[in-house]
Amino acid sequence: MTLAKYAEIKDFIVSQIQLGAWKEHAQVPSENQLSDMFTCSRMTSRRALTELVDAGVLTRAQGMGTFVAEFKSQSSLLTIRNIADEIKQRGHGYHAQCIELAEINAQASIAIALGVPVGRGVYHSLLVHFEQNVPLQLEERFVNPVFIPDYLQQDFTQQTPHEYLSKVAPLTEARHTVEAIIPSACEQQYLAIAATEPCLLVSRRTWSSQGAVSFARLVHPGSKFRLGGHLTFT
Repeated sequence: MTLAKYAEIKDFIVSQIQLGAWKEHAQVPSENQLSDMFTCSRMTSRRALTELVDAGVLTRAQGMGTFVAEFKSQSSLLTIRNIADEIKQRGHGYHAQCIELAEINAQASIAIALGVPVGRGVYHSLLVHFEQNVPLQLEERFVNPVFIPDYLQQDFTQQTPHEYLSKVAPLTEARHTVEAIIPSACEQQYLAIAATEPCLLVSRRTWSSQGAVSFARLVHPGSKFRLGGHLTFT
């Protein structure tokens, strides 16, 4: 099947970055230049650039042009997205390693987050998400088995917990906090980072129409990750 022109332009730009021809902060061809290169309309080249900007592959500077973004992954504070989709959208390879998937007794903080009695059995998963074979996120998640009874039967190397939960218990509400932390010894090991590297911890509670579904701790190396968002005011 022949690729649409905008997709062809996107593939070209991503390949130039992956091959090292265009380094971090390098300026990419303009909309007009891409239109000439690919014999297409300016609207088509603009769509390609805009989608790569939205994916965090490129960045725009008003009046200056479009540039290769810093090689640091970015997630939005305003939306909750599947990390696998974010990585693949950047044109990078993704895989996950499942470290633990088991039932545990809820300690007080977890019981409060999920709205269950202390000591009640809850499901626990611990995964490392990789981008280009480099650890990007350590995800520790606690799930209410009342609403998600089949959680322990899933293969989270094939789909992320977020992807699975979105299917079986669609998200209706989420609350999250972000803080800087010094990683524990285990977090350092799983993320392959030095003890001195600070991390970003996103703590997130999610609800479906039935009630509190999960509580997750998402730990990211500070040198490989950032959070951002875009607000439009009228």
